[in-house]
Amino acid sequence: MTVDAVSAVYFTEPQDVKNQPWFANRVARVLCEGKISPQGLLDELLRVEAELGRVRGEGVVRFGPRVIDLDLLLYGDAVMETETLTLPHPRMRQRAFVLVPLADVAPDLRFPDGDTLRDALARLSYRVDNFRIWQD
Repeated sequence: MTVDAVSAVYFTEPQDVKNQPWFANRVARVLCEGKISPQGLLDELLRVEAELGRVRGEGVVRFGPRVIDLDLLLYGDAVMETETLTLPHPRMRQRAFVLVPLADVAPDLRFPDGDTLRDALARLSYRVDNFRIWQD
């Protein structure tokens, strides 16, 4: 794997669990050489999270504070749904904190269904000021 491009860091107010610090978000485009599958890439992301101290499972508040959260948003034009992985990421088009940094690395992106990143952003109510993102 090679990191091909990385967005700026954007700070975002919490979306679901409000009483916590703002999150730092960024998007990276990774080139996968060889035969790594989408599940293999996800497994690698989860390994990195664990190595950095991410705790998952029972007793952990979903959408609460965490050391790191790595999500697999897209894998080329792959569309899939398994017990552990849905591609494209099922909530990414609802989240300015995902789409704004995604536009840094892939401004002309088209999702597998043909929708454009620009159109997805246009459907959201949000604002960006000095690398901070607020979303209604």
